[in-house]
Amino acid sequence: MAYHRLCESDYRFLSLIWDHEPVNSTALVRLCAGELGWKKSTVYTMVKKLAEKGLVVSENATVRSLVPREEVQNRESRSFVDQTFSGSVPSFLASFYGGKGISPEEAEELKKLIDEMKRD
Repeated sequence: MAYHRLCESDYRFLSLIWDHEPVNSTALVRLCAGELGWKKSTVYTMVKKLAEKGLVVSENATVRSLVPREEVQNRESRSFVDQTFSGSVPSFLASFYGGKGISPEEAEELKKLIDEMKRD
């Protein structure tokens, strides 16, 4: 199945679910009213929309995610780099840092990450 990027409201809604799951639908409505300013009908529409995308499930008035936060973050990040920087991580990093330097600690951390992720 092809991955379609999430809009900001989808991600914010999923974040509330991840932070509180499994969450009762009544509690989710209260959370969304307080955090997002949404009405009950909007919350139920979003549950249905994300369920159709295979991201959440609602059973017995309890909502839980079907995809871990880290997986969605990985997909979203990869999609952004692919679309915006033609898949080039170095181009992304150069743009992200915008010409400002990084600390020796950050450089070392990036080197370790690169070494761990190298393909043979």
